[in-house]
Amino acid sequence: MSDPLTLAELEEIESRHVLQNYARLPVAVASGADVWLHTVDGRRVLDLLCGLGVTSLGHAHPAVTMAIQEQAGTLLHTSNLVHLEAPTRLAQRLSLSSLGGGVLFQNSGAEANEAAIKLARRHKRGGEIVSLFKGFHGRTYGALSATPQEAKQEPFAPLVGGFRAVPPTPDAVRDAVGEGTAAVLLETVQGESGVLPIPDDVLLAAREACDEHGALLIVDEVQSGMGRTGTMWSYQGTGVTPDAITVAKALANGLPIGALVTAPHLYDVLQPGDHGSTFAGNPLVCAAALSVLDVMEAPGFLEGVTAAGARFRAGLEALEDVADVRGRGLMLAVELTPEAVERHGSAGELAGRLVTEHDVWVNGPTPSALRLLPPLTIGDAQVDEGVARIAAGLAAR
Repeated sequence: MSDPLTLAELEEIESRHVLQNYARLPVAVASGADVWLHTVDGRRVLDLLCGLGVTSLGHAHPAVTMAIQEQAGTLLHTSNLVHLEAPTRLAQRLSLSSLGGGVLFQNSGAEANEAAIKLARRHKRGGEIVSLFKGFHGRTYGALSATPQEAKQEPFAPLVGGFRAVPPTPDAVRDAVGEGTAAVLLETVQGESGVLPIPDDVLLAAREACDEHGALLIVDEVQSGMGRTGTMWSYQGTGVTPDAITVAKALANGLPIGALVTAPHLYDVLQPGDHGSTFAGNPLVCAAALSVLDVMEAPGFLEGVTAAGARFRAGLEALEDVADVRGRGLMLAVELTPEAVERHGSAGELAGRLVTEHDVWVNGPTPSALRLLPPLTIGDAQVDEGVARIAAGLAAR
């Protein structure tokens, strides 16, 4: 095997052959193990971002690796026109762990939200989709149209019609939902806008308004689901049950998969030919996802997520430059004091220095907030190490 390319070599090739739609960090990763990433120049980085909430069991988890190896030696792909065991078993597991209805597999969170939008419009023809300010649902056209962030939408206008965004307040949601509403699409915790939990009274208002007007309540669990907030699905910690959820990111611990999961009363809404995807429900990816569920549904796993989140929160709240720590479970944001922002620049700039100078990976979704999405398997010593490395970065200048 040839030697791995250096960072400089990768950057030179990418500058000529890769479209520049990502602002990459000056870091080249060669491998990963558990909560650690290993770079080509020999550094070991504590990964507290999980590939943006994807590798929630850490890197190279043995159960996931074994499932992939076994399935790769059996069958990689046929099509959705035949019966296959892995996706069928996975659909059953997802349904029984959540809403009890049907499952439609996709390849990403954005695609799962596209499927949810089509479900809502098939359920109520021509109905409007209501979403919340600062929400994020993906970058494909339907999902982007439900993502009321001007910087993301404006370059690609005109967008899909029939979408409406409102503030995350009970009155605003109630006023927006009427007989012409097909669905309310929301996150229980808005990850891309800085880990902003939506108050329970807003969720309750959305549920009541949807019930009153025959609209669907759809919860985007793409980032907050799969144990991230301390329950298998984030809605399960709110007291409000939606009509459908969308799932992706951590479901297969790094392989591309998404899913729309519905309540039983929506089982027959989508008909043959209404929606499809060549690679959706791929047996290799579904086998990996089944292994992830095996780990996450083991006794004590979710309680461990809650305990680790509490330990992280306590350690971070004690840091001098931290104004607030918010979130649920291991979906956390550190709000920096104005003095810290002035001293360090934006949270994104600070996050860049944390990974390059202090070997800990977080990101800055807003100018003043650092986001942490660490592996759900993280131990106490690794939590404390993460807090110490963030503290060192904050003290550096």
